[in-house]
Amino acid sequence: MEREGSRLSFVDCGVIRPDTKIRFEQRLLTLHIALQEVILRLRPDVAAIEETFVNVNANATLKLGNARGAILLSLAQAGLPVSEYAPNLVKKTVVGAGRAEKTQVDMMVQMLLPGCGSHGLDAMDALAIAITHAQHDHITPYVAAQMGA
Repeated sequence: MEREGSRLSFVDCGVIRPDTKIRFEQRLLTLHIALQEVILRLRPDVAAIEETFVNVNANATLKLGNARGAILLSLAQAGLPVSEYAPNLVKKTVVGAGRAEKTQVDMMVQMLLPGCGSHGLDAMDALAIAITHAQHDHITPYVAAQMGA
């Protein structure tokens, strides 16, 4: 998304989903390469990412941390400054309640970014992170990474 003054506009969004049938390190590489391609195509000035949260399942948390590392590496290689936001802050910024459901986030993102439509809950979460960043920073355009489902 882009920001001009207080006006936010939708540019593009999507979800990178590596094939779960390939080895984990290959999934991380897929994630890294796909994000590099997005960065080259859209040429963002900054990136925003959701802060790490601890999952009940330790193995899932470890894999999430590895995926986050691949994302942060891609952003660092591109020279992008990265801002991090807590999930509750993102929900509070976009919906007005820190415990909002993903469907509420989806609906509010569509209201805040006319014309974006719905691209799935994970993509809409990423746009919510970008909107949160727009409220806390003044540089555009944004790349946002949403971690987890």
